[in-house]
Amino acid sequence: MSNLSLSPLFRRSIGFDRLNDLFDYAMQSETPNYPAYNIEKTGDNEYRIVVSAAGFAEDELAINLENQLLTISGKHAEQADDSTAEYLHKGIARRSFKLSLRLDEHIEVQRADYTNGLLKIELQRIVPEEKLPRQIPIGRKAEPAESSQAE
Repeated sequence: MSNLSLSPLFRRSIGFDRLNDLFDYAMQSETPNYPAYNIEKTGDNEYRIVVSAAGFAEDELAINLENQLLTISGKHAEQADDSTAEYLHKGIARRSFKLSLRLDEHIEVQRADYTNGLLKIELQRIVPEEKLPRQIPIGRKAEPAESSQAE
């Protein structure tokens, strides 16, 4: 038995598994690790994406949804370098980012909030009534047909 973990593959899809997308992502040579983010399941049909966007102003962040691809990007406004400072260690990233996550067809973005350097995006699975699971009776007609025959 192998100790192979597939959990990194499942971080890129929310609400479903699309093997083709997951394997395409796995075959990429570089896996994005900036910015740090969490994908949380907060209820049966609720999800939350939390992106660590410390150092960004709210107007420097953008969230776009197109063809079920949620794209979160951050771009710093142009800023003059402080030439008077000599860095002994420069560990604070001042780079732009673009994070893309594929959503299931029934996942909808509810709202987004940005507080204390964390961008929180609330998602909800809303499945239409005709797509919900239902039980099919065996060996007899459906209920509405039986009630009309009894009249």
